[in-house]
Amino acid sequence: MKRSLSILLVILALALMAAQCGGAAPEAPKKEEPAKEEVKKEEAPKEEVKKEEAPKEEAKAGNYQIPDVVEGKYNVAFVYVGPHDDGGWTQSHDVGRMYVEKNVDNVHTAYVETVAEGADAEQVIRSLARKGFNVIFTTSFGYMDASEIVASEFPEVNIVHISGFKSNDENFGNLFGAMEDIKYLAGMLAGARAKKDGNPKTGYIATFPIPEELRLGNAFALGLQKTCPDCKMDVRWIFTWHDPIKEKEAAASLFDGGAQVVMTGADTPAPAEAAPKGKWGITYDYSGNCKIDTCLTSMYYNWGVVYARIVKESRDGTWKAGSEYFDADSGALGLYGFMEGETLQPGVADLPAEDLTLIKDTLAKMLKGEFTRFDVFKGPIKDNQGKEVLPAGKSLEQVDLDGFKQFGSPCTTCMYWWNENVTAELPELK
Repeated sequence: MKRSLSILLVILALALMAAQCGGAAPEAPKKEEPAKEEVKKEEAPKEEVKKEEAPKEEAKAGNYQIPDVVEGKYNVAFVYVGPHDDGGWTQSHDVGRMYVEKNVDNVHTAYVETVAEGADAEQVIRSLARKGFNVIFTTSFGYMDASEIVASEFPEVNIVHISGFKSNDENFGNLFGAMEDIKYLAGMLAGARAKKDGNPKTGYIATFPIPEELRLGNAFALGLQKTCPDCKMDVRWIFTWHDPIKEKEAAASLFDGGAQVVMTGADTPAPAEAAPKGKWGITYDYSGNCKIDTCLTSMYYNWGVVYARIVKESRDGTWKAGSEYFDADSGALGLYGFMEGETLQPGVADLPAEDLTLIKDTLAKMLKGEFTRFDVFKGPIKDNQGKEVLPAGKSLEQVDLDGFKQFGSPCTTCMYWWNENVTAELPELK
């Protein structure tokens, strides 16, 4: 019994020890340590994936969607200050973009629209360069400094700024057309119309007080003076490139003030749309925005022929990053109704034959390169304070056309003046 009891006690003790050892044996946390290491190894690739996907963040720059490049093609981007279908300045550039894609082999084009000037523009241009676009066209005066900065960061990218004056002779250039040629013709047309209607008052919607706007306004005024020596021109500043409401309000203000014909330096067909019966508007930038009878003509750009050439030169390595300023003989400027294949608008067709002949003959000389911007701004010219701007036979130089001395330009005569038939005061410069 004792032996049995002893054996039994030994068995019970061994069982108890086995149970205790059995409870400790799993030690789950210790055995699961390797599992934790495996989890870390699984997380590491996730971090690597995030790093690989980081460039996709370039798909957006602030509020702007950044388009992708197409592998194997020469990639060209455009930065627009307004919507691509604004009926004016930006749409003319977008028509040019489509011309490039259609007429230059193996090219892909894209655009970012309604980009604010300043920091936003710099961010967008830089994002396009990072994406891998080979050429970037920046299409507003206010993009100039941003274009210059990004060009210095991406020497392999060619950046072409429209309407400015800066370049680096390497990969950053500026481009513009002598629209003063066409606005001079439009002024002749407005003068002929106002004279026939017996009302010598005309108007001009101006955007910002920069040399471009005074240059184009003065060109219009000089043309106006050519066909109607008694005609006067008033001015309304709207401080925007694209605002259909402000443009219509400015046009209405000029018409209410007695203007017979109103011309614009902004983007929409506002002058023609706001013109009351018996009065007229002249639109700007885009050949497709002069579709109603109250529109006399549109002064427009044909950017495609210039853009296509620059893209080809960039791809071939022959493009020179400097300042290019083209006249009407480039084929990139037009006066709607007067170009080949176009029909005169109703408000033009009944004008005096001698005035129409003068306009057509001057245009023909421009298209042959025999009449340029330096002929438009050739003396004698007086300002509206009675001061002589240019004596007979002398022309402004390009630096004068482009600059205000107040902005640091080395110009001599400069462009801060109004022609003698302009009734407005000079804008304040800030």
